[in-house]
Formats: sequence, structure tokens, C-alpha cells
Amino acid sequence: MIAQFQEYLDLSQTLIWHGFFVFLRIGAAVSLLPAFGEMSVPVRIKLGVAIAFTFIVAPSVTLTGVEGLDRIGLVSTILVETLIGLVLGLGVRMFVFILQTAGAIAAQSTSLSQLLGNSGAEPLPAIGHVLVVAGFALAVTTGLHIRVATYFASSYKIFAFGVLPATEIALFWGLSQVSQAFGMAFRLAAPFVIMSALYNLTLGVINRAMPQLMVAFVGAPVITTGGLVLLALMSPILLSVWVNALHSFLTDAGVAP
Repeated sequence: MIAQFQEYLDLSQTLIWHGFFVFLRIGAAVSLLPAFGEMSVPVRIKLGVAIAFTFIVAPSVTLTGVEGLDRIGLVSTILVETLIGLVLGLGVRMFVFILQTAGAIAAQSTSLSQLLGNSGAEPLPAIGHVLVVAGFALAVTTGLHIRVATYFASSYKIFAFGVLPATEIALFWGLSQVSQAFGMAFRLAAPFVIMSALYNLTLGVINRAMPQLMVAFVGAPVITTGGLVLLALMSPILLSVWVNALHSFLTDAGVAP
């Protein structure tokens, strides 16, 4: 009876340490996730989300070398797993940066950069705020939590447990996400940039033909209205492209070296 109790006790300790190390990676990543890790979300909710993901992911991963860690090894593993979690969270956070950058480019192109600029936790132009909120809603309603759990489980194939990522892997993985983020942000904002270029070209022609006409007073309402109409027409397409890219990233755990 005592031997069986001791066996159960050892098993429970192993499971606790297993869940603790998984929680380190997931907890750091959840603080940066879209929707779940926003500044407006209370810390208790974030903690509950991290624990829920831990219960989902922990049974699906195998951690080697958990037993027999000394103090130095324990501290080192805690720091490494937390760092890996932050890297994973930043990788997903780049998709929020995509919407923010695309919204800023579109807002500057359509003279809407100051409208509702401080309505969120992070100061954003009007178009950026609309795109970010709509993107969060679309991602959550299309199964963001399921894909995030898959992303966390797959991350152990890229970043091994307790091992500091090699410089080559970190650079390749990180730089690819940054470059793709800037490229996608500009592609999403391209319709607004094209409309702005046509608008300024038209105003230049009108100003040359009729110098006495105050084209700025005529053109300002046109570009503002055109920007809002274009946002209403293009936002479903832009958000569908964005959410498909997010789903692909989460499914493949980023770009695997």
C-alpha cells in the first residue's frame, strides 16, 4: 500500500513539473497573442487562458530531461522556456502589426489618420483600429484557440525543450516573419495607396487647368469619402487574406527551418 502510494506520489510530482514547464512557454506566449493577450484583457483572464492551454497542450508533448535537474539547470530551463514563449508570442503578434501598419498606411493615404486615433489601448488611426478589431473578431470566430493550441504543440519540433535556440534558427525564423509582415502590410494597404495616387494626380491636373479653383477644399471631402467607401468594399477581402495567412502560420508553426 505504501509502495503504491509512493508510486502515485512520484507520478504526480512528474506531472506537476511537466505541466509547469509547459506553462512557462505558453504563459509567456499568451501575453502577446492577438485577442487573448491584449492590454484591455485583465491579467486574471490571461492567466486562466494560459492554464487552459497548458491542460490542452501538456498531454500531447514529451519533455526529456525534466527529472534530475539541479538548481542551475532548473533556473536555466525556466529562462530558456520563457524566452522561447516570448519568441512564439512575438511571431503571432506580428500579424497584429500587419493590420496596424496597413491601417496606418491607408489612413495616411486617405487623410483619416487622426479620426478616432486614441480610442483603443494602443493609439491607432481610424482604419487601423477598425481592421484590428475586425481581425480579432474574425480570428476568434474561426477557431483561433484551436490553431493556437496546435501552434504551441508544434513549437516543440522547432524549439526543443530546455535548449536555447541556435542563432541561425532564430534569425531565419524571426527575419522571415518580419519581412513577410512588412510585405503583407503593404499589400493590404495597396488599394488605398493606389487611390491616393490617382486622387493626387487628378488634383494636379485640375489645378493646372483651373488655377483659380481651391482644389484642396474640393478634394478633401472626396478623398475622405472615397477612403471610407473603399474600406467598406475592401475590408472583407483584406481580412480574409489576413486570417488565411494567420491560420497557415499557426498550422505550420511558422516557417520551419
